[in-house]
Amino acid sequence: MIVIGVLGAAGLMYVANGGKQLGPEQLTRECRVTVTADILNVRSGPADTQPIVATVQRDAVVKAERTVQNGFRLLSDGRWVNDQFVTPTSDSNCA
Repeated sequence: MIVIGVLGAAGLMYVANGGKQLGPEQLTRECRVTVTADILNVRSGPADTQPIVATVQRDAVVKAERTVQNGFRLLSDGRWVNDQFVTPTSDSNCA
């Protein structure tokens, strides 16, 4: 039973990575994004109707998650930003 679970998890990771094998560097790299808007609103949830809890300046690099919901990217601290105003850094693992 444990073997089946491990193989299933490995298969899901393979599919999530577009069929490419996961190497150690992909497992350890963080998802980081660079802000492309002059000032980006950080919200408490993944919608324009959610309260603004902070702002981030252009060119700031912030830790994020791979999760994108309703056009908003989840930041590592549990807050959300509009995904169209951030771009993954070249050395991050956001895809």
